[in-house]
Amino acid sequence: MSIWEALAVFAAGTAAGTINTIVGSGTLITFPVLLATGLPPVTATVSNALGLIPGSISGAIGYRAELTGQRTRVLRLGLAALIGGLAGAMLLLLLPSTAFETIVPVLVALALVLVILQPRISKAVQARRERNGSTDTHPDGGPLLFTGLMLASVYGGYFTAAQGIIYLSLMGMLLHDTLQRLNAVKNILAAIVNGVAALFFLFVADFDWTAVLLIAVGSAIGGQIGAKVGRKLSPTVLRAVIVVVGVTAIVQLLLR
Repeated sequence: MSIWEALAVFAAGTAAGTINTIVGSGTLITFPVLLATGLPPVTATVSNALGLIPGSISGAIGYRAELTGQRTRVLRLGLAALIGGLAGAMLLLLLPSTAFETIVPVLVALALVLVILQPRISKAVQARRERNGSTDTHPDGGPLLFTGLMLASVYGGYFTAAQGIIYLSLMGMLLHDTLQRLNAVKNILAAIVNGVAALFFLFVADFDWTAVLLIAVGSAIGGQIGAKVGRKLSPTVLRAVIVVVGVTAIVQLLLR
């Protein structure tokens, strides 16, 4: 890897760490850059997964205030991420690369629709509960959210691009909480998925350790930048950022 390629990978890692902390889809920045350096797709995928772990952890630390009081939720939903992430990592080595690519744009588009409509849907659900005499919601989203996040984590362990958007849409529908607090949980879930996938890959796949180190340092820096920026965004602006990033992700995935 030349010095210019190394600088490009580092810059991509920083940008990915920043955007992952705010919303997700950072892989759509790092993955093409890694391919451009000549890495095979699978090697690029596993190197990217390992390199982005420090960024997810850095982002979660930056959002630590929003994680207050969510320990039980994180533990339960983290189990779903752990199971799904491991399954997705296994599928990466078993399935052709086109297996998920055809459905990913549809999943992201659906997630964006849910993000846009989430305030109205939440109000409608709350009004229905009040009419039925029940205003309580499951603090952790119940079996439906657990299953949904586990399936989203299967995809996350396989490729990771835009998984944060899917997480936020699912949690926004099924949890009664602020978008910023849900974003903090999203960063933890992403760290778990990347971590378990990378641990699995350590034993069965090849890494490019130069790429891993460059992305790791860059994403850790980006995680702090993303936390400082993301925590200042209003729910409306944050939702708009999610939509813009999501649409960009869809376009890029369709053009690949």
